[in-house]
Amino acid sequence: MTTRIGIIALFLTGIAMVALVEERQSMQEVVGQLATEGGDYELALEVAHTSRQRRQGLMERPSLPANTGLLFTYDEQQPAQSGFWMFKTRFPIDIAFLDQQGRVLSMTTMPPCTRQREGCPRYPAGVPFWMALELNAGALDAMGVSVGDQLVIDL
Repeated sequence: MTTRIGIIALFLTGIAMVALVEERQSMQEVVGQLATEGGDYELALEVAHTSRQRRQGLMERPSLPANTGLLFTYDEQQPAQSGFWMFKTRFPIDIAFLDQQGRVLSMTTMPPCTRQREGCPRYPAGVPFWMALELNAGALDAMGVSVGDQLVIDL
C-alpha cells in the first residue's frame, strides 16, 4: 500500500512539473504596429521565442482572429533557404519575413496542407531573416504591406 501511494505521489508530482514547464512555454503577447505607406495598423501578436513554440506555430488552431498574428523570433539570422510549411494548419496564412529591425524583406501566402506530413510543401523565405510574421491570408494585401514596410514592437 505504501509503495502504491508513493507511485501515485510521484506521478502527480510529474504531472505538476509538466504543467509548470508548459506554463513557462506559453507565448508572450505583445502589440505591434505595422507601418505602411497607407497608414499604421495595430496587431495583437503572440511571440514564438522557443524552438518548441516555433515548431507548434498555428498547427491545429481552427482560425486566427482578425488583426492578430504570430511572430516567430530567432536568436540568429536564418538563411534564405529556411522556410515554413502548413502541416496541420487549417486555414491559409500570409507570411512576411523580417530583418532584425522588423522591416519586411519578402512575403508569400501559404494555403493549408491537407496531405500527409511528407506531402506538405515548404515555403522558403528567399532572403535571410530574423523574424517571420504570420497573419490571415489576405491581411498583408488588405493593409497594403510591401517590402520595406516595418513592424514596430517592443520585445
